[in-house]
Amino acid sequence: MEFPFDINQIFSERVSILDQTLVAGRRSAERPDLQAHIATVIDELGRASAKAQQLTAPITSASKLQSQRHQLYLLKDGESSGGRGVVVGFLKVGYKKLFLLDRGGVHIEAEPLCVLDFYIAENLQRHGYGLELFDFMLQHKNLEPVLMAYDRPSPKFLSFLAKHYCLTQSVPQVNNFVVFEGFFFSNRSGLPSSPLTDQGMYGFFGPVEKGSPKKTGRRDQTLLSHGERSGASGTENSPMAICSSSLPPAIGILPVLPLPQHEILPQQGAPSSSPAFFPWGQQEPKPTVTSHRSLQGKTQQFS
Repeated sequence: MEFPFDINQIFSERVSILDQTLVAGRRSAERPDLQAHIATVIDELGRASAKAQQLTAPITSASKLQSQRHQLYLLKDGESSGGRGVVVGFLKVGYKKLFLLDRGGVHIEAEPLCVLDFYIAENLQRHGYGLELFDFMLQHKNLEPVLMAYDRPSPKFLSFLAKHYCLTQSVPQVNNFVVFEGFFFSNRSGLPSSPLTDQGMYGFFGPVEKGSPKKTGRRDQTLLSHGERSGASGTENSPMAICSSSLPPAIGILPVLPLPQHEILPQQGAPSSSPAFFPWGQQEPKPTVTSHRSLQGKTQQFS
């Protein structure tokens, strides 16, 4: 999308993050005329997005962005239009308090990050710009797309999420927002967006605070041998439950024989004429080695 002014002079970065201040950098903060150009760009993008979604009125404008605590990610191509740059598209997100229904029909109150508007210029679509812009937002927010809610996504946007992020199983809602499988489990358990990446194996093999039976039980309840899971542990649906299927089976246990109370066996190769020293008594060692059957009997009595 081209404009009669220099885009590179207004937006210095490839992806600019705008909020209610309508400032895209130090240069635009010092010049009111550049802020007026920023408002023009936002208004034009909002009208184009509403037209593409067949909406009666734009849901994105400079005045709405100034009155709401939302963020707008704007993507540009600085090398086009003779070096003046063109605007590729934008993505608007914000936190909203929602009442959602899970698979069981239970109402849950949540305040997730929501995608409120997403638009890429028609002549620049299918060039990877949408994926670049969406990935930039996810990295900036340190969030996974399954933990977000989507306001009235178009069929094209739903196919975009299914293709690039494997979000296909949505949970029906009574409002206009769409959430996917995995949203409710992660929000209930309080786990971060990427449990195996953020916590790793630290919760199992790392240090655990003293006097914390909850953490200790979580660490021990899922580590079992032979790749089996305890039926009473209650972690069958937990993402942190790990079956140690790679552990080798036990080969065997060597019996531990009790030492004689008042004697030790003489060392092999010692001369028979030299007297043996017994620190626990002066009894002489037995000349014969105990048979295997007697050893087995002692082992059973010991165990």
